Amino acid sequence: MSSVQASSSARLHLPEWASPAFLVGGVVVFFWFVATLFPTWLAPYDPLKLAGRRLQAPNASYLLGTDALGRDVLSRTIHGAQHSLPIALLVVVSAVVIGSAAGAISGYRGGIIGAAIMRLVDITLSFPPILLAMAVAASLGPGLGNAAIAMVVVWWPVYARLMRAQVLEVREREHVEAAVAAGAGHFRILTKHILPLCWTPILVSATMDLGQVILLAASLSFIGLGATPPTPEWGAMISDGATFFYSWWIAFGPGMAILTVVLGFNFIGDGLRDYFDPRSSK
Repeated sequence: MSSVQASSSARLHLPEWASPAFLVGGVVVFFWFVATLFPTWLAPYDPLKLAGRRLQAPNASYLLGTDALGRDVLSRTIHGAQHSLPIALLVVVSAVVIGSAAGAISGYRGGIIGAAIMRLVDITLSFPPILLAMAVAASLGPGLGNAAIAMVVVWWPVYARLMRAQVLEVREREHVEAAVAAGAGHFRILTKHILPLCWTPILVSATMDLGQVILLAASLSFIGLGATPPTPEWGAMISDGATFFYSWWIAFGPGMAILTVVLGFNFIGDGLRDYFDPRSSK
């Protein structure tokens, strides 16, 4: 019996970096990804059609009530994940690709090209992110696509600076000097000997930025620079709820969705940071 208990406890043992917060974050993010892929499985009503009387408080039939047009708030919140999560993934992946390429070139080559890239990064980072995103989105016009472009403009310099710092540190290591002495070309040195050692902080930062991008996208939609009606997007739904102050449930659903997904990605990012760098948790 003791051996069975020992084996079962060994199976249940989790690594130190897999904290309860990390597991909770993983469950929350998994749920929202399921909602993104299969919203009709979870949503009881069509998010764009009349479901009941307007401005009904939460009840057994409508767990989060109905909005000013009689649409089910819970269904709209679930379908909102189809817009928020893909946009966040698209923005973060685009920012990582653009920023990492720019930072790698700047850190490895240096010179006039590297200085020019970093001056552009400094200029972009000198603006408050929300104001710069608002300015770019306003110039392009409302819409989730234009909001995504605005957020990429805001986010790529962060990864450029982070990648440049990593490249500057790794290129001084002995294995890179050995590759140079062996006559390897610049492209091979950068892609085979430097970049594979630079991705850990990029991955951790990207995971945590996913939640921040969702929050920024919701902010742009809230002020009318993101999703356009009748799209069930979380920020636009909160904006609708602000119009009907006493019908608190209209904004409660999307607000809790944003809160949980942001916390979920942050918890996962903290767990990944502790996994790749155990010293950070001490």
